[in-house]
Amino acid sequence: MAETDALTILKRAILLETRGRAFYKKAAETAESPEVKDFFEMMAAEEVRHIKILSEQYRSYQADQKFKPRAADDFSAEVADQVITDKLKEKISAAGFESAAISAAMGMEERAIKLYSRRAADAVDPQEKALYKWLADWESQHLELLSRIDREVTEKIWNDNRFWPF
Repeated sequence: MAETDALTILKRAILLETRGRAFYKKAAETAESPEVKDFFEMMAAEEVRHIKILSEQYRSYQADQKFKPRAADDFSAEVADQVITDKLKEKISAAGFESAAISAAMGMEERAIKLYSRRAADAVDPQEKALYKWLADWESQHLELLSRIDREVTEKIWNDNRFWPF
């Protein structure tokens, strides 16, 4: 069977999510506090969900050139509010490994958003378009969560060190 653009994109997406999972797992392993470890493990679990969804779509498309309709679920703002606790922010040093990991993760999420958004725009199949739009939206929520942590940790460090000009 000849490789199609859809299958190539699905394989790239699975690889991207697999790399994200490996990154988050490693960050969890090196985290010194339970709060930071739990955060990175939660993010790794999110990547596992994406890998499963993309793998199911790959098998479906490979079998009959059709994408499976799927129910909408997402990473909600309520989850973000539960995750970004004062304890988590306190345990992440703006100049430490965890902060660097968050910054690197933001870049990974941005690449995923770009890939999924581009494919959603190019897709003709409505199920494929919906799949990639949903993934782009979910990754955008991850990026917002990471950006919020980065912003709040940075502001805390600036406040603690009186970096503000006023």
